[in-house]
Amino acid sequence: MPNIKSSILSVKTDAKRHAKNLAEKSRVRTASRKVMDAVEAGNAEEAKALLALACKTIDQAAANHVYHKNCASRKKSRLARKVNAMA
Repeated sequence: MPNIKSSILSVKTDAKRHAKNLAEKSRVRTASRKVMDAVEAGNAEEAKALLALACKTIDQAAANHVYHKNCASRKKSRLARKVNAMA
């Protein structure tokens, strides 16, 4: 634990930010996994519906600066390619 007051506060805020980012990334991974499960099961309609939700979740994470905008775009693109490959 640091002795300097600003460093102590920095450790606290880093922990808060880390927890928020971890939760946001977990939401994105869960949404992506649901899309992939639907693709593997062969449910095209369900996969398209889940893709829209996953894209929204990824966009929100990018808006909160959890992911860079290019990283978010890449994630959405890869999911969309897998869903479109079913058709």
